[in-house]
Order: sequence, then C-alpha cells, then structure tokens
Amino acid sequence: MFSCTVFLFFYKAIESNEKESQKKEGEWQAETKRRDEIKALDRSVKLIELERAELETHFANNSDIVRFLDTIEGLAPRSGAKAEVTSVDPSEDHTELTINMKASGPFDTLYKFLTLLENSPYELEFVEMDIQRTASLDSEKPNSANDDWEALFKIKLLSFVK
Repeated sequence: MFSCTVFLFFYKAIESNEKESQKKEGEWQAETKRRDEIKALDRSVKLIELERAELETHFANNSDIVRFLDTIEGLAPRSGAKAEVTSVDPSEDHTELTINMKASGPFDTLYKFLTLLENSPYELEFVEMDIQRTASLDSEKPNSANDDWEALFKIKLLSFVK
C-alpha cells in the first residue's frame, strides 16, 4: 500500500512536471518565433532603407537644390563639354524647378551631355533647347568636327519636393 501511494505521488509529480515542461517549451518556441520575426523585420527594414535611399536620389528637396545643380553640372565634364547654370526658378507652388543652362564644346560632346542629362536619375523635362555653332569666320574648314557649339537648355525638374 505504501509503495502504491509513493508510486501515485511520483506519478502525479512527473505528470505535473511534464505539463509544466510542455508549457515552458511552448513559451520558448513562441519567443524563438518572435525573435526570428524581429530579425526578419530588421533585415527587411535595412533592405527597404537602401531602396529608400536610392529612391530619394531621384528627387530633389528644397534643401538640396545645390547638390542637384552640382550633379547636373558635373555631367558636363564627363562628356567633355563645359556647362554652367545661368538661372534657377522654382514654381509658385514649389513642385517644379526650372533651370536655364548654357553649355559649350564640340557638337559630339554636347550631344553626349544631352544624353547624360536625359538619363540622369532625376525626372527632367526639356522645355527649350537651342544649339548653335559658334565657330570663328577664319576657320580653315567650315563645319569641322572641332568647331565650337553652344547650347542653351531650359530644363524643368519634375521630381522636386518641398
């Protein structure tokens, strides 16, 4: 009888410990799942942050107009042309920015510069463009490849944010 009582006591204790163990294991698995979800969320946020930074490079804020203008002017040396911004005019509602730009150099460099402008990360609309040859009259060969050309661009930055 004593043995049966001891057996039942230990049996109930083991059963109670098993239930407690299952409960703790469930809590442990839930915590592990929660930590894995937090890690996945953190990786997603870092990935989105990189995409967000890349997306923001396509927009020019009011505060970083200078960086935008430097980027646009920096395209000229890459093509071999010389360029300068002559005026910058924001629209009244500050959703668009109009830039007047003057570029000079051989025709092929101006064409490369225009191509670089068109393929810049910013959304640009070319409102006006005037390209003229400015070669001197005493040039040995008219229309030679080394003749200087001058281009006047009126560009509207459409991806401009307040």
